[in-house]
Amino acid sequence: QVQLVESGGGLVQTGGSLRLSCAASGRTFSSYNMGWFRQAPGKEREFVAAISRYSTTNYADSIKGRFTISRDNAKNTVYLQMNSLKPEDTAVYYCAADIVTRAVVGGTADYWGQGTQVTVSS
Repeated sequence: QVQLVESGGGLVQTGGSLRLSCAASGRTFSSYNMGWFRQAPGKEREFVAAISRYSTTNYADSIKGRFTISRDNAKNTVYLQMNSLKPEDTAVYYCAADIVTRAVVGGTADYWGQGTQVTVSS
């Protein structure tokens, strides 16, 4: 069982930056593939970024070059550094974890956090 708790969301102006954190419980964090998804009002949840247990990364085209995913296995935490934020990045951001990489990228991960709100003002 893995519990995920996101933090770091907030209100930021266009062009600003935020760093989201996702703290995971359990002693096997390093075995899990981790990902970030987001859901804007009235839209479906969409993939943002993923990092495998080997630290291989994968990004959605919409955020490539602006967002960076990383992990610190010693702290059981995965991060999403978001730069050059745009109003269209406004959404609730969710952390996900799964043993299987394609489950994280595909949005069918076993474990999800409660989400953290990111609002980008124009």
